[in-house]
Amino acid sequence: MDKSSPVANAAEPRSGQHESLTITDNRTGKRYELPVTNGCIRASDLRKIKTADDDFGLMSYDPAFTNTAACASKVTFIDGERGILRYRGYPIEVLAEKSTYLETAYLLIHGELPRRAQLADWTFHITHHTFLHESIKKFLDGFHYDAHPMGMLISAVAALSTFYPEAKEIFNAESRKKQTYRLLGKMPTIAAFSYRHSLGLPFVYPDNDLSYTGNFLNMLFKTTELKYRPNPALERALDVLFILHADHEQNCSSSAMRGVASSQADPYCATAAAAAALYGPLHGGANEAVLRMLLQIGSVEKVPEYIRRVKEGEVRLMGFGHRVYKNYDPRAKIIKRTAYEVFDVMGRNPLLDIALECERIALEDDYFVSRKLYPNVDFYSGLIYQSMGLPVTMFPALFAIGRMAGWIAQWEEMLADPEQKISRPRQVYLGYGTREYVPVDDRG
Repeated sequence: MDKSSPVANAAEPRSGQHESLTITDNRTGKRYELPVTNGCIRASDLRKIKTADDDFGLMSYDPAFTNTAACASKVTFIDGERGILRYRGYPIEVLAEKSTYLETAYLLIHGELPRRAQLADWTFHITHHTFLHESIKKFLDGFHYDAHPMGMLISAVAALSTFYPEAKEIFNAESRKKQTYRLLGKMPTIAAFSYRHSLGLPFVYPDNDLSYTGNFLNMLFKTTELKYRPNPALERALDVLFILHADHEQNCSSSAMRGVASSQADPYCATAAAAAALYGPLHGGANEAVLRMLLQIGSVEKVPEYIRRVKEGEVRLMGFGHRVYKNYDPRAKIIKRTAYEVFDVMGRNPLLDIALECERIALEDDYFVSRKLYPNVDFYSGLIYQSMGLPVTMFPALFAIGRMAGWIAQWEEMLADPEQKISRPRQVYLGYGTREYVPVDDRG
């Protein structure tokens, strides 16, 4: 990370080697001194605080982990107050402008940007792992014609575990490397096959002459042409979208990846769990919710009335606000520019004017500004995907393709962390104490 920047120094964790927190337990009058490292106390240190020798000890109660660090990571840095997002120290704005998705994936997983020869080797191996076993194709064919593409993707990724049993050798570096190639290579193929299945179209096999995103477009949209030529603007737009979605710290799906993988499950099962978490409308389905909201509003003239209903608590303004960001999501600014580049090729999305009016009013209204509700990455991404001709059911699958790099990076980091154990949160039990069992005929 950039240690020369005063902003970076203020925003990033300090070493805190000699800092401590003094706690006085008013129940007993005892005082405790707990070490503070990187702005954190260890939750296990709270166990020292007891009212009696047989007391379990103090715990912290944190539903949804809103203020609990479950791991130490070097992958992604976020400063929500300042709207900063960096992968391995590189600002997201720089990577979106200058990098490719596969180059960014290498950075996330390996910790450094690749040299030219490393990038060529990395790209070659991923490209040549895009093909699916023919039995996986049959497996996908078995789904009902209107099956949700994300449900198909989750199932197919989990099924890969049975095709590559050596993936269970998670502490074998060579095995992990091969599973990484397979997951990055096959995820777009599974997503594209799921899309084609939903339309009743024949599957299109990968074309290894094309780029990562160009090949994905080929598998999505090729019809009768002998050689599919992706539009460079759409190809680049997908690259940018995948970069923006590649990782986002300990979000719901990344936490699911770490949680399942902590049991030493193979990466396909862990990825299926992460994708299942992403499937939810509060996570990977958020851009679909934005699109449905814009369709519900219907016209620019109806935006003020909808905003009034939002302020009265009747409806929600989807695509605004974020658990982490209390400033303008830096990804939203990039994705807005990308949207216009796509519209130049595919035509202006008629919902864009409604979106712009929602954004304009919200950014000027103290109700939203005071609550720090700014546009997030989901606000414009759905408009881009829709303009490219993709149905809303495909949006979470597209998110999953980009996030695959981050999931693998989080998985690799967790396996190398000697402090990590099988995930097992505590609970606060509020149920009955010991009860007498009553035979069924005597229950009143």
